[in-house]
Amino acid sequence: MKLHGYFRSSAAYRVRIALNLKGRGAEHLPHHLRKGEQCAPAYLAINPQGLVPALENDAGAVLTQSVAIIEWLDETHPNPPLLPRDALQRAKVRAFALAIACDTHPVQNLKVLARLRELGLAEEKVQDWAAWVNREGLAACETLIRNEPGPFCFGDVPTLADLCLVPQLANARRFGVDVSAYPRLLEAEAAAKALPAFVNAAPEKQPDAE
Repeated sequence: MKLHGYFRSSAAYRVRIALNLKGRGAEHLPHHLRKGEQCAPAYLAINPQGLVPALENDAGAVLTQSVAIIEWLDETHPNPPLLPRDALQRAKVRAFALAIACDTHPVQNLKVLARLRELGLAEEKVQDWAAWVNREGLAACETLIRNEPGPFCFGDVPTLADLCLVPQLANARRFGVDVSAYPRLLEAEAAAKALPAFVNAAPEKQPDAE
């Protein structure tokens, strides 16, 4: 398999964690987002959105969107499972994950922030926007799992929820968010970061890290 990504991309970070948990190796092909390498014609032929990650499986099929990639990995390599068997809990895990992957991360990603700068917002305002988005999303996520058993987001094993949470907390810190306001999220993060699969997927561990 080949994983197209970027060391600091939180979406690619999610997929790296999933690959590690599943014990699946992949050739990592970096595309420097700040240099616009994701917009090169060769990469747009792989992912016309010009986003990372994209995963090419062993048969050459291309998958895009991190959550779809992770669910495909979970269905084709079911151990350890990343979604609960119980339908209600499975829906809760997906809702938590999508609160981050659809409603928080995209609104503060590189493409959106670049557009805000193009529209004339001062850099201080751009950074304030990103911090606000993170605070709003993480506050909601804190409430979503407040009464769920730990130490992970949903019980005693990591799920898709944790794969989305850990990279988003890293993003929040980059934008100066005081994450101490989210003790339940921090509990889940601490449990995740005790696992090699999460540690080895971290941005600073990647060969393209700057």
